Amino acid sequence: MRAPTPHPLDREIFRLAVPALGALVAEPLFLLTDTALVGHLGEVPLGGLSIASAILQTAVGLLVFLAYATTPMVARRLGAGDRPGAIRAGIDGLWLAVAVGALLLTGGLIGGEALVLLFGAPDAVSDAATTYLLISLWGLPAMLLVLAATGLLRGLQDTRTPLVVAGLGFLANAALNAVFIYGFGWGIAGSAIGTVVAQWGMAAVYLVIAVRAARQTGSTLRPGLSGVSGAVASGGWLLLRTLSLRIALLATVVVATRQGVTELATMQIALTIFSTLAFALDSLAIAGQAMIGHGLGASDRSRVAAITRRLITLGLLAGLGLGVLVALLAPLLGPVFTGDPAIHAALASVALVMAVGVPLAGYVFVLDGVLIGAGDARYLAVTGIANLAVYAPLLWLAAGTGSVVWLWASFGLGYIGARALTLGIRARGERWIVTGAR
Repeated sequence: MRAPTPHPLDREIFRLAVPALGALVAEPLFLLTDTALVGHLGEVPLGGLSIASAILQTAVGLLVFLAYATTPMVARRLGAGDRPGAIRAGIDGLWLAVAVGALLLTGGLIGGEALVLLFGAPDAVSDAATTYLLISLWGLPAMLLVLAATGLLRGLQDTRTPLVVAGLGFLANAALNAVFIYGFGWGIAGSAIGTVVAQWGMAAVYLVIAVRAARQTGSTLRPGLSGVSGAVASGGWLLLRTLSLRIALLATVVVATRQGVTELATMQIALTIFSTLAFALDSLAIAGQAMIGHGLGASDRSRVAAITRRLITLGLLAGLGLGVLVALLAPLLGPVFTGDPAIHAALASVALVMAVGVPLAGYVFVLDGVLIGAGDARYLAVTGIANLAVYAPLLWLAAGTGSVVWLWASFGLGYIGARALTLGIRARGERWIVTGAR
């Protein structure tokens, strides 16, 4: 039997998606490395790291719009044949990252200790968290620069360079943490310092790349008011979209907390598994952001439609494959994370429900990437609020059952299903297909 003919778009999609997946996986390894090294210092430093990381991850997670807003702006101009304009859009994104980073650094230094105290941890843990947070804040502007520069390179259809930079950053972070924590005896402060140095090293590499690109195309390095304001407008809608996702996740955890310790632990493991699956699906979404923006900039509507159809197919296929894998591993997942038999039983049932919903998540993730690539941020923000309105009664009903299985069904099928509906309705129309460099 002859092998099926590959789709003509697959090579380009995977050229962007595979390195993007590697970069996505490298990012959480920073925290994993810090956790592993700090964990050997004892439970107090580890508890402090947990609190400080929660604050930092929330800030960086909400500000991922710096990459998502920059990618389509750069890709559109590149697709329109305006490479200098594409670089210019990326430079404006970097300036926005600097401004936001400076504001967050200032605010964090003033109110960081108060934020830590809100967690209500013992004094020793709070002191460790404050130490780590106040040092790590100095690396926050660098991380925002990395996000914006990653968006620039993705818009230029380059996902390999972010993979290389992320990989080198991870290795540097691991080495510096080991030296500073144990070699110099700086403890949890050494972990924060090592991570800050690694973050600024990554930012420096990206700044060199951006400056060289600007010089090669004759683009100015000064911020452009219209470009920065455009990035702010698009980024604001994307921030609202991301905030709605965070609220949905937080509300789910809150309900699980009220159901009981076993239910909360089960939900935490389930969300960790789901987040891992999201890396693979997000890589397709990132490819979609870059390719859709480029196609719209080139005013090639037929190519945009073809990319969208193929990404939907690949998202569903990837989701189906991952869903089958989760279903097969469902009975084995519990012992990997805990020795509690009650969690084993609950997690096996939750995993089966998750497996059913993963193909739907694949559909959602790729369409999210398509519409971000099209610059349709306002629609994503508005429907994000609508999706929360649909999810709220489902969450209330699930809370009444006291079952973590029904809770996951309300999230993995109900909330994700609401997103699939709103994204699918938009994708079937043509209002989001706005061609041209802007």
